[in-house]
Amino acid sequence: MKKLLKYFSLALLAIILLFAGYFFVGSVESAKEITWGVNFSQKQAEALGLDWQETYLALFDDLGVRNLKLITYWDLLEKDEGQYDFGDLDWQIEKANEYGVKALLVIGMKTPGWPECHIPEWAKGLGKEEQQAEILKLLEKIVLRYKNESGIWAWQVENEPFFPFGECPRQDKDFLKKEIALVKSLDDKNRPIIISDSGEFSFWVTAARMGDMVGTTLHRKVWFKELNRYVKYPLRPIFYWRKSRITNVLFGKQVIVGELQAEPWCLKYLDECPLSEQEKTMNFERFKENIEFAKNTGLSQHYLWGAEWWYWMKEKRNKPEIWEEAKKLFK
Repeated sequence: MKKLLKYFSLALLAIILLFAGYFFVGSVESAKEITWGVNFSQKQAEALGLDWQETYLALFDDLGVRNLKLITYWDLLEKDEGQYDFGDLDWQIEKANEYGVKALLVIGMKTPGWPECHIPEWAKGLGKEEQQAEILKLLEKIVLRYKNESGIWAWQVENEPFFPFGECPRQDKDFLKKEIALVKSLDDKNRPIIISDSGEFSFWVTAARMGDMVGTTLHRKVWFKELNRYVKYPLRPIFYWRKSRITNVLFGKQVIVGELQAEPWCLKYLDECPLSEQEKTMNFERFKENIEFAKNTGLSQHYLWGAEWWYWMKEKRNKPEIWEEAKKLFK
C-alpha cells in the first residue's frame, strides 16, 4: 500500500509539473496584426456622472476607436413589461455606422457590468420559465431589429454564462442552447455567436462547444471579497496562448479577448471608490503593463474594458494620461 501511494504521489507530481510547464513556462511572439477595440456601457458612463452620448462620441472622434463591443441591458430596453424602448441603442448603432465602426453586440439577461444580470424590476419576481420566456422575447426583438445592420459583425449571447459571478439566477445550459438556436434562426446573415468565459478560471471547453467563437476575459489585479484583499493573478501571457491553441485545435474555434482590464476593480462601485483606492488596481503604469501583457498572449483581437473611466479621469479628474496613451492603439 505504501508503494502504491508513493507511485501515485510521484505520478501526480509529474502531472502537476507537466501542467505547470505547459501553461506557465515559455513565451510566444505577439500577433503580427492586433485589432484593438473597447467595451462601451451606457450604464457605466452614467454611473460616473458623465454625459453618456458625449462619452460615446469621444471614443470615435478623439480616441479613434473603430472596433466596439456594445453592451445591451434588459432593464434599459424593457423597463415596463412589454414596452420596449430602443431609442438609446438605435442612436448608438446609428452613430457607430456613421463612423464606420464594427460592433459586437452583447445580448441577453447577463451582460457586462455589476450586478451582471440586469433584470428589470417587473421581471425579478417571475418564475424561472416565465422569466426565460421573456428573455427569449427580448432576444427576438433585438435580433430582428438589428440583423440588417451591416456594422454588427457578431452577437455575444450572455456574458460568462458558466462563471458564477454577479447577482444572477443559477446557470442553465439548456436555456443557453435555446437562446443560441433562436438567434441563429432569426439572423439570416449567419453572424458568429460568441460565448464568453473567464480567462482565469476556465479552460473554455463548454464555451467552445456551444459558440462559434470564444470570448475570454483578461484581468490582472482584482478585489477578492472571499479573501478580503486585492489579488494579482500569478499568470503569464503563455497561459492564455496555450489555452487558445487547445481551443483551436480541438474545437476549431477562434479565441478573442472580449474584456481586457483597463479600469480599477474596487470593492465598491467606481463612483463610490476613492481615487487612491482605484489606483491600487489600475493607474497609468498598470495600464501600459496590461497592454504589453495582452500583446504577449499572441491573441490578435482585444476589447479593452474601461474607456468610460479613462474619459472620467480626463474630464473629471484632469488626468488625461491613460486616455492619451490609449490613442496610440487606435490611431
